[in-house]
Amino acid sequence: MRIVIAEDSVLLREGLATLLNAAGHRVVACVGDAEQLLDAVRTHEPDLSIVDVRMPPTHSDEGIKAARTLRRENPDAHILVLSQIVSGREAADLISSGNGGIGYLLKDRVGNVEDFLAALETVAGGGREVIDPHVVRQLLRRRSCIEQLTPRETEVLALMAEGKTNTAIAAELVISDAAVAKHINRVFAKLGLSDNDLVHKRVQAVLTYLRR
Repeated sequence: MRIVIAEDSVLLREGLATLLNAAGHRVVACVGDAEQLLDAVRTHEPDLSIVDVRMPPTHSDEGIKAARTLRRENPDAHILVLSQIVSGREAADLISSGNGGIGYLLKDRVGNVEDFLAALETVAGGGREVIDPHVVRQLLRRRSCIEQLTPRETEVLALMAEGKTNTAIAAELVISDAAVAKHINRVFAKLGLSDNDLVHKRVQAVLTYLRR
């Protein structure tokens, strides 16, 4: 299997390369940022790309953005994302970007070499998605939260998904702007959205609704 590794940690990057080469695979490129990842994949057309979520320059979501770009360019591109943290949002974004051949694992899973290599084979084979169990649990929790919304809160969220402002929603539902704001805050609370999310809460709420 021909593999590209995109990981800004030199220690982990070289460790992965050593592990994969020892397992009989061929690492065709090791890179440390998203731009190099895009160039490497376009040049080498690997069987699989292993991508870190957070890479330079901001160490936020450059890796996941690059992965989505690769899937837009080639929906059949096989990508295994490695993340330090659990993020159901990022997993859902990537899963919806093409046909199978996607994996999303926490980095500590690499320590179980046999399972890690098996996950690589599954993703590279273009089969079902390989998602870390911790991420799956978060996705299920977020989906169940949608079901906890009241009919009015669901109406408000649906209108938000249409791109309507609070004032437009108030006019549509014949309620006050203050009532709309209260409903929206309750939606945020039930979906577990906080100001620490990398994506604006309103956008994240809409994405959660659309992936229902």
